[in-house]
Amino acid sequence: METKTYQGGCHCGAVRYEATSDLAQVMTCNCSMCHRMGWTLSFVDEDKFKLLSGQESLTDYQFNKKKIHHVFCKVCGVRSFCYGTDDAGKSAYGINVRCLDDVDLTTLGTPMAYDGKNL
Repeated sequence: METKTYQGGCHCGAVRYEATSDLAQVMTCNCSMCHRMGWTLSFVDEDKFKLLSGQESLTDYQFNKKKIHHVFCKVCGVRSFCYGTDDAGKSAYGINVRCLDDVDLTTLGTPMAYDGKNL
């Protein structure tokens, strides 16, 4: 797929963002959070993500090593993205591809499986 800027957000529309990606690599994770939420993820660098609206509607949840901010809309409860830093201190955003406008998951191929459960 070509690199483009996608828009996405939560169910009620309070949280809106844009992310620039080619969506070449999407993944599913079997950690306790992603598994329960049914996320399909794509990661973008911090400079490829822009929160357009809804900062005041976000609630943060962290667990385990507390490196990832699992934010969700406090109005509708949808988790449309997360963010954090890797071990080297590089910031990135995890985009829930299911929350992007006009993206057909069937065109993205088989997601890579990530074993977050056993980290």
